[in-house]
Amino acid sequence: MTRRLFGTDGVRGQANTPPMTAELALKLGAAAGRHFRRDQSPGHRVVIGKDTRLSGYMIENALTAGFTSTGMNVLLLGPVPTPAVGLLTTSMRADVGVMISASHNPATDNGIKFFGPDGFKLDDAAEAEIERLVFSEIQPAQAENIGRAKRIDTGRARYVERVKRTFPDGCNLDGLKVVIDCANGAAYRAAPEVLWELGADVVPLGVDPDGFNINDGVGSTQPQAAQAKVREVGADLGICLDGDADRVILIDETGEIADGDQIMALFANRWAEEGRLKGHTLAATVMSNLGLERFLSERAINLHRTPVGDRYVVEAMRRHGLNLGGEQSGHIVMTDYATTGDGLIAGLQFLAEMVRTGKPASMLARNFERVPQLLQNVRFSAGQTPLEAAPVQAAIAAAEGRLNGSGRLLIRKSGTEPLIRVMAECEDEVLLQAVVGEVVSAVEAVI
Repeated sequence: MTRRLFGTDGVRGQANTPPMTAELALKLGAAAGRHFRRDQSPGHRVVIGKDTRLSGYMIENALTAGFTSTGMNVLLLGPVPTPAVGLLTTSMRADVGVMISASHNPATDNGIKFFGPDGFKLDDAAEAEIERLVFSEIQPAQAENIGRAKRIDTGRARYVERVKRTFPDGCNLDGLKVVIDCANGAAYRAAPEVLWELGADVVPLGVDPDGFNINDGVGSTQPQAAQAKVREVGADLGICLDGDADRVILIDETGEIADGDQIMALFANRWAEEGRLKGHTLAATVMSNLGLERFLSERAINLHRTPVGDRYVVEAMRRHGLNLGGEQSGHIVMTDYATTGDGLIAGLQFLAEMVRTGKPASMLARNFERVPQLLQNVRFSAGQTPLEAAPVQAAIAAAEGRLNGSGRLLIRKSGTEPLIRVMAECEDEVLLQAVVGEVVSAVEAVI
């Protein structure tokens, strides 16, 4: 079955525009409710969290209507990070969890992603079945079996306590000044609370959401404000989360950025030394830098590459029994602590290493020299298939010929936005610019 709704991270699009409409959200809720409520017994439940987008109200209400129409009881968490939904799905014994968020996308977008009863994101088969139900006749519950909805006010507090428990016993953050950029998103209250309760001198940014300013000039995709604040206040570390707080970018005391690859390198090496890196392997996507691969190889640590998308990283981790993985973009998945990427937990683990070693962030965040990498995005319109065009295929083949084994070329359609992503790695930066430019020009010409 061709996927019409689900991308690499749930269903996503511009709010109030197909597919991200109230009508479809209602159908998705009903379809997921029918999929997970396989019998007529009472007590089936779903937890729903959201970030701070204005459209979250609309989608939350529509989903609630859909779920209750099939007999599911709905527990509404309000604004919480995505990893909190994974946690609370299991701890509250729910049949399914839902996060309403478009992650790092602008406020005009929104999305819906599902978690199974084990707290992990759904696999392709489950998403395909829900999608099939959306476009079929969904059997509603009988009138006496319609579900109820209830607000849960303790979701954030439960998540805060769980996150604090991942920090080493007997350690605290006394004496450390930390800038925390919450992207005006889902962690705007939880993240500063965790750091303050562990003893840090907290300097918050992006903690005044108004429904429109999520990821606007702040957060992991726009860390410049946090860089400036780290330098201004003399902070020991900056932690930049995205809109739903499942990814992180770190800023050291000099204002330099450490991406997910550098964070994973630190954790993989440390865990391997301690004998707790399962399979002696790190799972990361094809986007991770060649410098990370070389760093791991020098330490006899294996790298298992996956398609782009943290759900594919998690699927590989579960399949091979691994406990550490992630993406260059900042999804750091540590299944010892959480079922999905958790930017706040990753930031805490980095801080724990600073406390343990007494080293500044700059010494821990620069583990390898990056091979020059260039990524350019080309936006396209609905219905266009530029990668299938002959001129684009010819440009890709020519670019690969020019690299001739001296680098990597990766061209793909984004699973979360209408973008063609053109990425290449090569030691020769002039050649790097040339091959990316040629492919981008071919795509733009077709569009």
